[in-house]
Amino acid sequence: MQAIQQVAGGQVIVLDGKQLRRSDDRSLGKEAIYMVSAWAGAAGLVLAQKSVDEHSNEMTAIPQLLDLLDVGGCIVTIDAIGAQTKIAETIVNKGADYLLPVKDNQQTLLDDMRGVFTLDQSYDFKDAPYDHAHSVNKNHARIEIQDCWCMSDPAYLLPVRDVGKWKALKSPVMLRAERIRGDKHEVKVRYYISSLETSAARFLKLSRAGIKAKRLLCAWDEDYLLKVLAV
Repeated sequence: MQAIQQVAGGQVIVLDGKQLRRSDDRSLGKEAIYMVSAWAGAAGLVLAQKSVDEHSNEMTAIPQLLDLLDVGGCIVTIDAIGAQTKIAETIVNKGADYLLPVKDNQQTLLDDMRGVFTLDQSYDFKDAPYDHAHSVNKNHARIEIQDCWCMSDPAYLLPVRDVGKWKALKSPVMLRAERIRGDKHEVKVRYYISSLETSAARFLKLSRAGIKAKRLLCAWDEDYLLKVLAV
């Protein structure tokens, strides 16, 4: 792990759970296999994996994977199920930073994050201490436009209930992603919390790195994994 850390240090580590395709056999009463993996995208390495009984048990596997790994100096991102105060504390205690999505499983936090941004957004963020970054990516017939706003002013975290439970929380982040493909036009707004005090441009880069790593992880050779697990 120390040798891998030299490769992985400073990059995004994605912890993600997924069901392995074709791992169930109903005729034999065999349940599907859920695997939680730690993926260092830039290095192209799966650092560690742990199988769990079902999707809901990812919460027990994530702390175990973090205990196995030396993630000091890295930026850990997890799916919404891992956006928990104890996991954030574990990441910081291991010398890493976190970038965690805020979704419906943390409804109170999600409502507060929307409140942080909504008023200033209605004024197009004028006279507000936000850092903003904008990017446009064209890929064949698809256009992706992303805008990110963030700030590290502690006053803006005061409306967030139980903010003190999120260790080292410094930055609320809002990312607006617009995708245009032919006649289809889709807009999504996502919220994050992070222990990083950084720029919107970096958050954009980190979010893209996390998404890319998850896609690569999903493309991992599942047939090979099933052979290993069979052994």
